Amino acid sequence: MSMLDKLKGLLKGHEDQARQGVEKAGDAFDARTGNKYQSQVDEAQRRINEQLGNRPPTDDQP
Repeated sequence: MSMLDKLKGLLKGHEDQARQGVEKAGDAFDARTGNKYQSQVDEAQRRINEQLGNRPPTDDQP
């Protein structure tokens, strides 16, 4: 069993919290780096959400 499969199992039923955590971590990284790597962070967030099977965040969420 791969590490990603283990993570998916742990996150099952908590997809919204995982997605929010990915967004919060990316936003914190952007803030610490002055948005220098914003496009790379956004791409990483998108790919992580795809791998976890989460729906992409919408603009109407805080």
